[in-house]
Amino acid sequence: MTDYSNAPELKASLLGKATEYKGSYDPSLLYPIARKLNRDDLQIDERALPFKGEDIWTGYELSWLNPKGKPQVAVATFTFPCQSPDIIESKSFKLYLNSFNQSRFESMQAVQQTMAKDLSAATQSDVQVTLYGPEDYQHFAATALPGQCIDELDITVDTYELTPSLLRLADDAQQVEQTLHSHLLKSNCLITSQPDWASVVIRYQGPALCHESLLRYLISFRSHNEFHEQCVERIFTDIMACAPMQSLEVYARYTRRGGLDINPYRATHSDKTLFDVRINRQ
Repeated sequence: MTDYSNAPELKASLLGKATEYKGSYDPSLLYPIARKLNRDDLQIDERALPFKGEDIWTGYELSWLNPKGKPQVAVATFTFPCQSPDIIESKSFKLYLNSFNQSRFESMQAVQQTMAKDLSAATQSDVQVTLYGPEDYQHFAATALPGQCIDELDITVDTYELTPSLLRLADDAQQVEQTLHSHLLKSNCLITSQPDWASVVIRYQGPALCHESLLRYLISFRSHNEFHEQCVERIFTDIMACAPMQSLEVYARYTRRGGLDINPYRATHSDKTLFDVRINRQ
């Protein structure tokens, strides 16, 4: 577990604690946590981030009442810029969303605008919110991940504690442009130690990575406790420390827990992910 796990901000969060669910709208439920806590551990300067990117959350359990008291339901996507000073602690996010359940709103657009305002204020950033009706199936269809899957490599694995030194270049280390993916990324929640499951896409241009070493490195997260966003930033910085790449993208699609999935994207050159993908485990 990383040094920041005992930070007062994390001890005061709601994760792992018994809580009462509120049925009426309450934006004060949102609990921001500074990204700086983890980035200090990674020796990342907040004033000069080595990456761009965003965190894309999906909320599957969203409901409210229309002006006549009739329940409405939707699926929501929430997009947070990685430059935001804060993230939202996931349990507080769930409690916030549940606070809409017995609250009346004029329209879906009013709910969307309210959420964007509240989340932007809580994270001190411009958060984008989009709501989809239950009939909008095309937005949530499972897709194949791009590039080569490295999971079928016949390797021996004996390291399940995070070990960045497992990463190495291929023997010839030729300059390549590759897209690789793996479904074997697993980490644990920093506070509760509940398992977090993900598929990850890595696209880079630079000296060739040894695929076997990359797979062993990703598997070494298996007993590691860290938030989703922080794991992706760690993968990005560890790969760049192994070899400065001309370009690098890391995108993880995590399975949902508590009605939310979190999908962090970090890249050298792009604020927005160009990967339009969704795993069947989501």
